[in-house]
Amino acid sequence: MAELLFFSGTMDCGKSTLALQMEHNHRARGRRGLVFTKHDRAGESVLSSRLGLSHPALEVHDDLDFWDLVVEQATGGRVIDYLICDEAQFYTPVQVEQLAKLVDEMHIDVYAFGITADFRTELFPGSRRLIELADRIQVPQVEALCWCGRRATHNARVVDGDMVVEGEQVVVGDISGGSSATVEYEVLCRRHYMRRMTSHAARAQAVSPEVLPFDLDLCPLPGAGRDAADPATGESRSGLA
Repeated sequence: MAELLFFSGTMDCGKSTLALQMEHNHRARGRRGLVFTKHDRAGESVLSSRLGLSHPALEVHDDLDFWDLVVEQATGGRVIDYLICDEAQFYTPVQVEQLAKLVDEMHIDVYAFGITADFRTELFPGSRRLIELADRIQVPQVEALCWCGRRATHNARVVDGDMVVEGEQVVVGDISGGSSATVEYEVLCRRHYMRRMTSHAARAQAVSPEVLPFDLDLCPLPGAGRDAADPATGESRSGLA
């Protein structure tokens, strides 16, 4: 029985890599499908992952009708067993409904991959409709990590080095951390998202003489242990009572 599956998570949790793997697995077993994406980091009409893998894809524009496209392909004699739909958070609610119709009426498996919420913690319209209509919602097994080592649950937008919580919902960027980028994204745990504490802000506080030691104890930097120097005294933590 065909299904509409939504693989959802934060940025950097391997969604696009999983989409590419599923495309490979299904095609290797003789199944035939179509691959879609929208606003991919590598440009138009390509599905890419941060591991360097990529695959040609059909670019999804707001006026694309999935139902009409697949029916046209089927009428022309092409067999379609499944659809891989990456960056599905950017699809319109109507397009998500078209995908559900393809599952129910044409028995085509649809595998959608996308981010659940934006940098303001608000649901993307496409993700909201997928949550409402999907047969199953799955979280990728690879967990994205906050700079502190906890599981990342929120996507933060960083503009010119500062975390922002206002602005347009869709601004394409990446999490590479390149200094030349104006808009970047970083995944954070809820605690540090609420504190507006990105990895850059945490490093800045760690070297500031005005930061109280107990604040750093609550938010330790990766790799900081008992042998790390105390920021207030310069002495080893292991020597403190």
